[in-house]
Amino acid sequence: MSERVGFIGLGNMGGPMAANLARKGFALTVFDTRPAQAARLAALGARTAKTVGEVVAASDVIVTMVPDTPDVEGIVLGPDGTLARGRKGMLHMDMSTIAPAASRRMAEKLNAAGMRWVDAGVGRSPAHAERGESLFMVGASDEDLKRVTPLLEAMGNKIIHAGGPGSGIALKIVNNYVAMCLCQINAEAFTMAAKLGIPARTLFDVVTSSLASNDHLKLYWPTKSLKGDVEPGFALDLAFKDLSIGVAAAADAGTPAHVGKAARDAMERARKQHGLGQKDVTALLNAAAAEAGIKPPTL
Repeated sequence: MSERVGFIGLGNMGGPMAANLARKGFALTVFDTRPAQAARLAALGARTAKTVGEVVAASDVIVTMVPDTPDVEGIVLGPDGTLARGRKGMLHMDMSTIAPAASRRMAEKLNAAGMRWVDAGVGRSPAHAERGESLFMVGASDEDLKRVTPLLEAMGNKIIHAGGPGSGIALKIVNNYVAMCLCQINAEAFTMAAKLGIPARTLFDVVTSSLASNDHLKLYWPTKSLKGDVEPGFALDLAFKDLSIGVAAAADAGTPAHVGKAARDAMERARKQHGLGQKDVTALLNAAAAEAGIKPPTL
């Protein structure tokens, strides 16, 4: 634990992951654009920084967990960021869900400056992050993976080495493609069942006991829209962003994304026509129910 760690981005996932690092004795400097988020980490012994540059100056390994590609690029490539203010031998580990091509570009720029890059896409939910049970899909050299493994083990319980830099986030994008499409399918299925007079509990019991089962429905939906709660654990706007990256990656690779495009279009309607972008991704059920002219079914 001798390396100093900087953590930028303390939201629903980043906050609990950073908290696990603090609780497990890492020398931690944190930054978030919302001071209250950083204050929670200060209570656990972390040092708080007022700028990205302060984090870079105080760290040997920087971790970012921010919303989108431009946010990461600003931290890595900006005038106060890793590339401008970093030192040879520093390592930047990005855990955000961003475009794989952008991740590879940042890896190349940092490597040319004598610094290292790891992309570590995060799987599972905020509740898993709280418990230190996140899953990590990692793109890194063998040497860099060894270097960041103590951090990953402090924040999660499953590490999958996908390959070199850029491959971790590529794997996350493919995984999220499946998860986000399933969310739309779940929403449509429960809406159809309600219109056909089938109780939500009955459908839930059948789906989760059959080959149609998916962990998003089994583990997450009962804690959110299926109990009438659509306050964000994972916001629909972020789900739309992730699926859009996946559809674009499929286009770049020349592979079909018919279902993904349809699910993305449905998400766009839920955001724009139903005003649900800042609600939980499971609020897709609310949008589907509204389009069917019924109340959202609950368990």
